[in-house]
Amino acid sequence: MSKINKVYGIDLGTTYSCIAHMDEHSKADIITNSNGIKTTPSVVFFEDEGETTNIVVGEAAKESGKLYPNDVVSFIKRQMGTDYEFWNKDQQYRAEEISALILKKLAKDAEGKTGEPVKDVVITVPAYFGINEREATKRAGELADLNVVDIINEPTAAAIAYGISRETSKRVLVYDLGGGTFDVTLIDISPSAIEVIVTGGDHNLGGKNWDDAIINYLVEQYEEQTGNTDDVLEDAETAKELEVGAESAKKTLSDRKKAPISYIHGSDKIRVELTREKFEELTDTLLNRTIELTKLMLEEAKLKGEGKDQFDEIILVGGSTRMPQVETRIIQEFNVQPVKFDPDEAVAKGAAIYGMEKSIREWVQAKKEEMISQTGAGGEQELSLEKQEEIQEEVKRQASQTFKIGGKAIDVITETKIINVTSKSFGVVTTEIENGERVQKVTNLIKKNESLPIVNTQQFGTLEDHQDSVFIEIMENEFNDDHLEVIDATAIGEAELTIPPGLPANSPLEITFVLGDNGRLDVKAVELTDNRVIEVSIETTSVISTEQMAEAKEKSKSLVVL
Repeated sequence: MSKINKVYGIDLGTTYSCIAHMDEHSKADIITNSNGIKTTPSVVFFEDEGETTNIVVGEAAKESGKLYPNDVVSFIKRQMGTDYEFWNKDQQYRAEEISALILKKLAKDAEGKTGEPVKDVVITVPAYFGINEREATKRAGELADLNVVDIINEPTAAAIAYGISRETSKRVLVYDLGGGTFDVTLIDISPSAIEVIVTGGDHNLGGKNWDDAIINYLVEQYEEQTGNTDDVLEDAETAKELEVGAESAKKTLSDRKKAPISYIHGSDKIRVELTREKFEELTDTLLNRTIELTKLMLEEAKLKGEGKDQFDEIILVGGSTRMPQVETRIIQEFNVQPVKFDPDEAVAKGAAIYGMEKSIREWVQAKKEEMISQTGAGGEQELSLEKQEEIQEEVKRQASQTFKIGGKAIDVITETKIINVTSKSFGVVTTEIENGERVQKVTNLIKKNESLPIVNTQQFGTLEDHQDSVFIEIMENEFNDDHLEVIDATAIGEAELTIPPGLPANSPLEITFVLGDNGRLDVKAVELTDNRVIEVSIETTSVISTEQMAEAKEKSKSLVVL
């Protein structure tokens, strides 16, 4: 076995996406798209060509939004794991299908540049994504005919890219402000491990919110200049023009003190000169929110032990960290000069490195099994210790000569361990007695920011005499409380456990939650009187179903991605 499976890293972003691989020099590198640009707008345009529909993804799709706003989809990442639907020519498209089209474009362009097929991928997601969003992302990859090797958190991927060339241990705070999401994560980086301590954030807070603040200001300026109180955003073409203009102005203000903006609505032409000072005033509450979330995350870290909230560096990741106000505010709040580390590229590069390491480990294992087989032994346990060490050293020698990461040879026998934490809490709906009345609550079995994998078991009791079954509703939430209101949690799965007849109330039940490294939640319930068991693997309740997946794959055959 002389060849490993090449694994690509994909940063599937809210506003821009990119794909990376390990190049011929064994360094992580972004593959440019067909236009020679490293990032591709996460925008999809359904172009009507009579009986057929062309799918345009990227910059051309973004530009088409000005003329055909109702045929363009953007910011789809914010809809992952929801029941979102987009309709075009009587065809329904879910968020997973739209994201799959973006992934297809990335893969197609990468194949065109490298001459190699793109099949195995690692896709990144915000650390704050829950089970629904993660599963939806995985299924988007499958719809794009990709083998999703793994889904990893964006801050973790950035930390991998940042830490791969460093020999010393340090604790870093990753401040990741992208186009549509904000993650803040505290991570210990060492030569042998990357361990997430705590994570937080808001996957509905990102550069788009800064754009929206500009748009609202432009609407106010329209009313001031014309005296007209019509809602200009009801006009789809005007709304799209404002969206594009706001993003352009935001980028201009990262380098200059002023940005001219003009747009036409009806017979009115509006001209606005937006200063950086005014822009920062308009968006100060948004920046405040990122600081609040960062401090809240540090408070949670402090609960994990003395000094856990301390860090050596702050790393800025995500294109929106280019706004000068971000660096200025971080210095003010934390008295630390942040490190700008490949804002647009770090996440995809880290995913590529992670995928490469995983593929190498598989190569090592297969090579080891091949060498053991050549000895005629039935397994490693049949070999002498001396022979085992000999094979180990030979595999290590071959691997170190063959594979490099970050431009240097790596010891692939010693795995760089990645320890993540859960970004959500998980529990079940229970009934409690409050002031003599029955009240439903959510009882958490797994709490946010616990290290993965997690196994937790709790004992409960039946509610009524002579129950014949117990309905178990599994909930996801963002609170670390033992108990919370049902309204503060989201149902993600359910199961029903049949129990023996004639049992009294409070007969014992045992529920076990197992949350793996891959973010999948497995639930086991045992009725202890008769030892009856049910086991449920919770995937999602708000993602594309197996039947819909088959229909979507069939539908995609008639779509040409450009």
